[in-house]
Amino acid sequence: MFGPNSATVFEHSAYVRFSLLALSSIFFLVDPFAALPTFLGVTAGYDDARRVRTARKASLTAFIILTIFAFAGQLIFRLFGITLPAFEIAGGIILLLIGLDMLEAKRSPTQETNPETEAASMKDDVGIVPMGIPMLAGPGSIATVMVLVGQAQTHWQMVAIVGAIAITAAICFLVLGSATRVASLLGETGIRILVRIMGLLLVALAVQYFVNGLQDLGVIDKLAG
Repeated sequence: MFGPNSATVFEHSAYVRFSLLALSSIFFLVDPFAALPTFLGVTAGYDDARRVRTARKASLTAFIILTIFAFAGQLIFRLFGITLPAFEIAGGIILLLIGLDMLEAKRSPTQETNPETEAASMKDDVGIVPMGIPMLAGPGSIATVMVLVGQAQTHWQMVAIVGAIAITAAICFLVLGSATRVASLLGETGIRILVRIMGLLLVALAVQYFVNGLQDLGVIDKLAG
């Protein structure tokens, strides 16, 4: 009934779904729009050229950190004996905490703390720390990348994950590099609305990760039976 073409279409559809999942989940966690106020605060007094250089350094740092964990994910799982379901549940909890904070239009303490922000305001170069890590590439985005790596079954899915990281880093550079214009265009209210929408989607994603972990462990099937 289903020929070779149907199988090919199904494979392409599954790849597209995985790619969209990877891009949306990584982007929502990195969330350059929520980082805008902090970025403007720690780069106060910078001229436009220096602010662009800082944005480039922060975006590149986030790309490097997340890519390292993408390729080291399987090794970390094996080294510490961590199973994918356990990491899915742990990642879901982290994402849920971040998402709930985003629903209140504020940065989660897992991404940014007041002492880090205050220390950053006194540094000459904030591109790598704290903007690159942990404000962009924080625990939530690292956990998400590792969960996606654990779910990846083909080389193309790994390509999709790295591509999603690269696209997210590029958007971060565009948003932060034009921070003044973006902030004035969206306004404080617009930024809050965007953060809340991303937070809602992130909470839904966190619940899905949690459910996937329970299903992989067989807990849901046992309860259903």
